[in-house]
Amino acid sequence: MTRTRACLRALLTTALLVPLAACGSQPDPVRQLQGSPAGFPFTVTNCGVQTTFDAPPKRAVTMNQHTTEILLALGLGDRIVGTAYLDDAILARYRSDYQGIKVLAKEYPSKEVLLAAAPDFVYGGYTSAFDEGAGRDRAGLEKSGVATRLSVEYCTEGKVGLDQLRTEITEVARVFGVPERGARLLAEGQRRIEAVKAKVSAAEHPSVFVYDSGDNTAFTSGGHGIGNEIISLAGGDNVFSDLKDTFGDVSWEQVVQRRPEVVVIYDYGGTTVEAKKKRLLQDPALREVPAVRDRRFAVLPLSSAVLGVRVADAVEELARQLHPAAR
Repeated sequence: MTRTRACLRALLTTALLVPLAACGSQPDPVRQLQGSPAGFPFTVTNCGVQTTFDAPPKRAVTMNQHTTEILLALGLGDRIVGTAYLDDAILARYRSDYQGIKVLAKEYPSKEVLLAAAPDFVYGGYTSAFDEGAGRDRAGLEKSGVATRLSVEYCTEGKVGLDQLRTEITEVARVFGVPERGARLLAEGQRRIEAVKAKVSAAEHPSVFVYDSGDNTAFTSGGHGIGNEIISLAGGDNVFSDLKDTFGDVSWEQVVQRRPEVVVIYDYGGTTVEAKKKRLLQDPALREVPAVRDRRFAVLPLSSAVLGVRVADAVEELARQLHPAAR
């Protein structure tokens, strides 16, 4: 899957908890008299595409794990008519709501299969969800009468962090007419993240190298994705935070030079965690890298290292592995 390429801390302020109609255009009283639900029409600009919703979507298709889980976390499972491209199992707390949702394709569906589900909204987690070559580009879907949204992780200039998570969940909740659910979800996530930060605040931050995949080069987490923020919040320092992308390739020589103390392995796909560890441990060039020498590995599911409802989970899980003594 191609992974190309506002503050949550403030979400406990009154500003977040008031009605979120100010995030978009104000309702037109004339159109409301004609039957538009309260708070609609609503206009939002997402990744350069402006869309006006006269009513909340009723038939959504989610492309990618994290977009599926965002809608489930907002209690919108009954509005999902199809899903695609899951990296691993749906979180246990959403599994019952996920049951019965049709999986359109193991990876991305063709345009024909996608439109056959008769969606009124398609929500993509990665830019590859809207591949023009496959006929799924946002402009083409809009012409077919289908509104679209792309995760802001893949259209943000500069670093992606908790500000963008707040934007994503706030705007999606507003589009579906459930802004109060988005506010509650964000508040709970912030509470959990603050608890972790308090536990690791006095601990020394180990240097961290993320190993996603790669043999001749290493595909790693750069400084512009939420993965970098997760490492920082969990009490670590990403050795490739200067890489100006969400993900990117680096040379093994660079890994050796930066001498990470911990390797975080992203778990997904057909290559197991054990196979990734074996590749690192058997590379003579990495023998004196502290993390490899000391066999200090941590593991995160890839679906936890993207902009979605697993961010607080990922911060908690990684902090436990980086700082086992901090309880």
